[in-house]
Amino acid sequence: MVRTVDYGSRRRAILAATINKYIQDAMPVASEDIAQDFSLSPATIRNIFAELEEADYLRHPYTSGGRIPTNKGYRYYVDFLLSQMELLEEEKESITREYKRKSNRLEDILDKTSEIISTITHYAGITSFPEWHGKFFYKGISLILNQPEFQDYQKIRLLIKVIEDKQYLLSIINRDFTDKVKVYIGEELGCPEMAGCSLVVSCYRLKDRSLGRLAVLGPMRMEYTHTIPALEYISDALTGVMNNII
Repeated sequence: MVRTVDYGSRRRAILAATINKYIQDAMPVASEDIAQDFSLSPATIRNIFAELEEADYLRHPYTSGGRIPTNKGYRYYVDFLLSQMELLEEEKESITREYKRKSNRLEDILDKTSEIISTITHYAGITSFPEWHGKFFYKGISLILNQPEFQDYQKIRLLIKVIEDKQYLLSIINRDFTDKVKVYIGEELGCPEMAGCSLVVSCYRLKDRSLGRLAVLGPMRMEYTHTIPALEYISDALTGVMNNII
């Protein structure tokens, strides 16, 4: 019996493995890095890399023989290849404990939520309440600046400038969307200074209406498998808190 291989599925699996490896290591991925995972030769992986590069899912940095994901590659990964993790029970318990310590002042709750988001995801956490025009809370900006992508002083300066321009960042966070979580990747943010970033946004609710937004700001090389379910869980937890105090 001849065993057939679904070439399209194998190519998607190699793209997912390459992006996962790059997210983990922050280094261009060589064919040898993943060949053994697929029982394929490095030469075969290099051929598939070349096809993925031609399709604009991967690119080839000048300084390395490996590949890194493009904006299009990350988008395909998030939309079609992502296997989301469940939050660990200790993470859920930690979030619950933090909200039990809260005051009933809305400002304190939103400030604490930005801290919870940053602590759980290890990126910057942002909370907004649209009725407070131009005001939001954020924690963990230093966690972004410590990422390898942001070691260049000019990149750091421009990114901080955008964050401090609260109206612009709020205009992105408060865009309309229908899904529970919306992911903006790189150039989708519409801001050259944030081209190396991703923004994951969710909303918290009061009964059946959206009350405000939560967001995670990090590098495009973000751990989406953890960040997305974390933000969903925190959004649900904050919704419960808000419905108890308002």
